[in-house]
Amino acid sequence: MPEALETEEIARQAKEFYETELRQALEAEHRDEFIAIEPISRTYYLGQTMVEASRQARAMQPGHRSYLMRVGHKSAMQIGWFE
Repeated sequence: MPEALETEEIARQAKEFYETELRQALEAEHRDEFIAIEPISRTYYLGQTMVEASRQARAMQPGHRSYLMRVGHKSAMQIGWFE
């Protein structure tokens, strides 16, 4: 069974991993895609949708919790603003 982390700690570690090791490469090639980051193993899964990225993470690492975000954005979704 994977090491259990609190939700806030999963988010903190995933964001740190993204900022220090993934951001530059992913934003150049995968901007606007969704990413599921599993911080304990430091693995990630990309998808065109949140569901796609999440399903990949669950299929590859059942029982692990991942943090979902959108590549190149501060949040995965924005509520109340549509262009």
